[in-house]
Amino acid sequence: MKKQVLASLLLSTVLVSQAAVLTTVHAETTDAKIAAKDQKINSLTAQQQEAQKQVSQIQEQVSAIQSEQSNLQSENERLQAESKKLEGEITELSKNIVSRNDSLEKQARSAQTNGAATSYINTIVNSKSITEAISRVAAMSEIVSANNKMLEQQKADKKAISEKQVTNNDAINTVIANQQKLADDAQALTTKQAELKAAELNLAAEKATAEGEKASLLQQKAAAEAEARAAAAAEAAYKEKQASQQQSVIASANTNLNAQIQAVSSSTASATSTTPAAPTASTPAAAPVQAKARPTYSSNASSYPIGECTWGAKTLAPWAGDYWGNGAQWATSAAAAGFRTGSTPQVGAIICWNDGGYGHVAVVTAVESSTRIQVSESNYAGNRSIGNYRGWFNPASYPGYVSYIYPN
Repeated sequence: MKKQVLASLLLSTVLVSQAAVLTTVHAETTDAKIAAKDQKINSLTAQQQEAQKQVSQIQEQVSAIQSEQSNLQSENERLQAESKKLEGEITELSKNIVSRNDSLEKQARSAQTNGAATSYINTIVNSKSITEAISRVAAMSEIVSANNKMLEQQKADKKAISEKQVTNNDAINTVIANQQKLADDAQALTTKQAELKAAELNLAAEKATAEGEKASLLQQKAAAEAEARAAAAAEAAYKEKQASQQQSVIASANTNLNAQIQAVSSSTASATSTTPAAPTASTPAAAPVQAKARPTYSSNASSYPIGECTWGAKTLAPWAGDYWGNGAQWATSAAAAGFRTGSTPQVGAIICWNDGGYGHVAVVTAVESSTRIQVSESNYAGNRSIGNYRGWFNPASYPGYVSYIYPN
């Protein structure tokens, strides 16, 4: 009996000990799981905060680019309106200057032909009375005074047109620079928006609690990240292309009018060696014109934006003005500066198209007739380097009024 009681006590002790051990193990396992959960929650919270920070940073960059685009667009609209106003003022001043030049030249020729000084003396001597002589002297004084006023107004208008041309050129250059910045920003914005979408999906994935939802979001996130990488690659390719084009444009400036004319002559000679020559209309020689005093300009094209048609024309015709505005304004500005303009093409002349907008300019490198010429130019059909892109063509077949500026 005692043995049975002792055995029962020992068995009870063992069972109680095992239960205590199992209870301890279970408690330790639960605590570990709770700690793991807490750690996972803390880690997830940190990831969410980091993802939210990334989203906020990219959103700020997107907003900054959009704000800059809006500001640049507004500035371009203001500058274009200002440039249009200046164009009108420059055109009006140019007409006045050219008109006065003609009047002063006629008076000068008349004085040389008729002997103005002798005529004035004879007018006074032949007066019938002192009163008549005084009246005639007064009349001649008024004529001289009017001429002096005309000369003073001519000086003032030339100064005004020079100042307006510089202001207008600055506005044009700024608009073109802004347009390039807008194009660059648009490319960068595409990349940033793709990055933003990927970051937002990453944040949503971190916040998702359901495994199925999270898996779907992660797939979207992977696709968005792939789009972001593609956008970044496209932006990099765009920048590389822009840099390459800029180098080509700058390299194209290592030429001159003689080289462009020689290139046309070589290609024409090659073409005519196997093809019978067609009858051509000769260009009438220009009548000799007395040299006029003109403003002194720099011989480089730095006052015009690289790659624009005005830059190409100035590079090939260094005698052209520094601040003649858009291509549509060149003939007017040249006339005001004392250059001859006309409708007959000549090799070496600058051809201008005034289409009511920006217009276009190029330099003539070959002439068969008034309806068949060749030119070298930049910013034609997307080509911003200087070159001959049209071959033989009829200048009147392109939009706008055509005129030529002659170097002599």
